Amino acid sequence: MASGGPPLRQKPAAGGPGSPPHRQKSIDGDPGAESASPARLTQIIEAYLADYPAAALLEDGRVLFDMRTARYSVAESHGRCLLQLWSDERNLVRTVVEVQQRAQCLRLIARRMGAAKPQSLEFVPTSDRRTPSTRDTARRNYQRLLERVLTRHFIGAKIDGLRTAMDLEHSFGPAYVRGRLLKGAAADAVIGVSAAESASIIDGVLTLGILWLDYCRQHAETRRHFGGLKVVVPAGAWRTTAERMAWLNHGAADFALFTLDERSEELAPIDFRDTGNLESRLIHAFSPAAALERCKSGIDRLLALVPDAARNRVEVLPRSASEAGLLLHGLEFARVRQGASAHSFARENEITFGAGASETPLIEENEDLCRDLFRRLFLSRHADGAYTDPLFRMAPERWLESRLRASLPELLPELRGDLLYTQVPALSTGDRGMLDLLTLDGNGRLVVLELKTEEDLQLPLQALDYWIRVRALNADRQPAPPSATPLSAFERNGYFAGAEVSPLPPRLMLAAPALRIHPANEQVLRYLSPEIEWQLIAIAEHWRRNLKIVFRKRPRDLN
Repeated sequence: MASGGPPLRQKPAAGGPGSPPHRQKSIDGDPGAESASPARLTQIIEAYLADYPAAALLEDGRVLFDMRTARYSVAESHGRCLLQLWSDERNLVRTVVEVQQRAQCLRLIARRMGAAKPQSLEFVPTSDRRTPSTRDTARRNYQRLLERVLTRHFIGAKIDGLRTAMDLEHSFGPAYVRGRLLKGAAADAVIGVSAAESASIIDGVLTLGILWLDYCRQHAETRRHFGGLKVVVPAGAWRTTAERMAWLNHGAADFALFTLDERSEELAPIDFRDTGNLESRLIHAFSPAAALERCKSGIDRLLALVPDAARNRVEVLPRSASEAGLLLHGLEFARVRQGASAHSFARENEITFGAGASETPLIEENEDLCRDLFRRLFLSRHADGAYTDPLFRMAPERWLESRLRASLPELLPELRGDLLYTQVPALSTGDRGMLDLLTLDGNGRLVVLELKTEEDLQLPLQALDYWIRVRALNADRQPAPPSATPLSAFERNGYFAGAEVSPLPPRLMLAAPALRIHPANEQVLRYLSPEIEWQLIAIAEHWRRNLKIVFRKRPRDLN
């Protein structure tokens, strides 16, 4: 039932890397395979996949499944812990008899159906299979390469202090090479990232670059002035950084973007002010009432499996014209999709249960399993639940979103709670995920709300991505007959019916629990363009129980 949620720090159990095999223990602390019940094994696997949604399953060091794209089911069945995984490439069914924790990894001792001997499988946090030494060597090689290229390109300047050393106090990690470019009393901060790093690390380079520039300015000699930041990204991976850089405050620093072809060692400047038209997409708005009516029979069947006393806690949320989800505090635990029947031209409902990658079709044979999972979910997921329970801590941002949707008129009365769109598609061709909430304020101005429940260094620039796209769609104004008045792409596609959407740029709101706002977020927000009207909203820590605003910060508060 469990999938998704932010990674949580776990204390490594005995038997980490380098420990003798005979000292390995199951998570329950018992060495034998029979020491944990099938129900307990199921809970352990659910908890791991909840904590590590980007995990990969390995067999003999080979990646079998990337859990970002694969689906799974894990449940107690006939006295066994049955694990099923499937993707476009393969499927796998195993009976798990033992689990062992190794640092951030989870080793499974599992039997294939019909096989006498168990086999070993391993869940790891990511699909990046580079060893630490291989990764460190690659980063040192890139550092030497970057120094050579910068020396050739910026003739007369001195490349000073290139490093990859980790500095947790200032949020600097080893994936980025940072240094200084000195020329007399003038200087620029420099940061680069290799093509060997993941896409998310590459896209995060600008945030780290801003923090590095800020650090250089604060620690500069009296005579030295750091005027700007030079960012170097791999060839072909510049678009996200360019789009973000265009909306920084260019009066605060001179920003420059370059791509580096690591084979030819060619450094090329990128004009981030001309990134071309954004390839945005916006699906047409649908009727929520009509969607619920189409899915009614499937919704009724699912609600019949929910414990009687808990049905008033279920939120039924239309997802599209032919799909509706059942949610508990933001966690979608079942859904109904209307589609064409395989045997006729009639329409029929496809009903599934499970969260995220554990989605499973509902059939008569597994109704009892579905009923039991629903019972467990409603016992676990409530405001006073146990944080050790994976069903409680799954999808915390969606939980916060559901609380905001229900309380928006009281919490943020300046916003239109009656015209609120949730989980809006990313609005671009890239892998940008989903915009949390989109609405209007009392003056008809668009408002983008981005939510986090854990510290996230990248929050400001990730939210900026959505703001950029919402702004572009609002600026795309064309007449829509019979009206001759130019309407935004939102209005032409049926959004905000009955309201007039202001042509002014959208407002940006970032919300997180007060103690979960990353200390560096404010540093990054200072460098956003003055054209972006943003607010940082701090919410009370116990927001599941009592949702209230602790404080707000605006651009003027950081000056």
